[in-house]
Amino acid sequence: MLTPLLAKLRAQYADTEICLACPSAFLSLYAAQPFGVIAVPFDPRKVSTLKKLSQRGPWDLCIIPAENRYTPLARALGAQRIVGFAGDRPGWKNLLLDEAAGFPAAPACFGDFVASELIPGTPPRHFSPEDWPWAQAESFSRPRQPYVVLHLGASSPLKYWPTARWMALAEWFSIQGFEIVWSAGAKETGLVDQVDAERRFTDLAGKLDLLQLATLLADAALMVCPDTGVAHLGRLTGTPTIALFGPGSPAICGAGDYWRNSPFVALSAEVSCRDQTTTFRRNAAWIRRCARSHGDGAGQCARPLCMEGIPLQAVQAAARSLLAGQPDTRVQG
Repeated sequence: MLTPLLAKLRAQYADTEICLACPSAFLSLYAAQPFGVIAVPFDPRKVSTLKKLSQRGPWDLCIIPAENRYTPLARALGAQRIVGFAGDRPGWKNLLLDEAAGFPAAPACFGDFVASELIPGTPPRHFSPEDWPWAQAESFSRPRQPYVVLHLGASSPLKYWPTARWMALAEWFSIQGFEIVWSAGAKETGLVDQVDAERRFTDLAGKLDLLQLATLLADAALMVCPDTGVAHLGRLTGTPTIALFGPGSPAICGAGDYWRNSPFVALSAEVSCRDQTTTFRRNAAWIRRCARSHGDGAGQCARPLCMEGIPLQAVQAAARSLLAGQPDTRVQG
């Protein structure tokens, strides 16, 4: 989601060393140094990663896109100037910001407004897959082409699409001559058991690392997935993608302007309970999302009506458009 920021920083600071502090699990995505960015492992619980960041400093500029609780750490690691968004809670998190930007007053994609609000200057050039070099992935058993990737997993059960619809969608693609590939994280393989217990279709859930998954997506005719991390990966690989938005916000996590050339359709259903107006503890009237956890307790959600409200026919229609190279719209719902 921060790719627009990286692109803009490189355009503004052509000869400057730019480092991205990120979890070790994502380092492979940056191994070939897209935009000349050096990815450095970061885990605030591991002193070894903090030492590496300190050794690379001091830092002329530190940008904190969301979590201002890291401002004291940034200062301790030698940051001369710290830039971030105002309004984090509790208020002490904002005290060390040298520049505090406000959230936009109108709907905007997170990646777009991080780049526009935190760094002055011309917006970055729209993304093209050629902008992102990849390291070589370990070999794995490739599916027969053409194939469609159906990614079942997500960060919450409230983002799961109904099981029967996944199988109906797989059968629909299969009739049209596509190989079907099930995908999910290593801890989500049980989702494939629920959808395709007989393993009628190729199952790669939990069997690929991040680079292998990117390689799989790069050659896919299409991917369908919930609003989750793999949807962002599909943009980097240029994969035609249908993202199913339930609790999340297509406005915040959709394609936006930077990704406008990406073949991407966000599908969502109008539900009254997607009614929360905060993200990263900042409030904006235009935000419509739901951060409720799954369960029967007070303030929880026991049944994801938002995901159940996305019909099979809508996904099929979006797939037809993407496969024809003519997506009808970026957000449908």
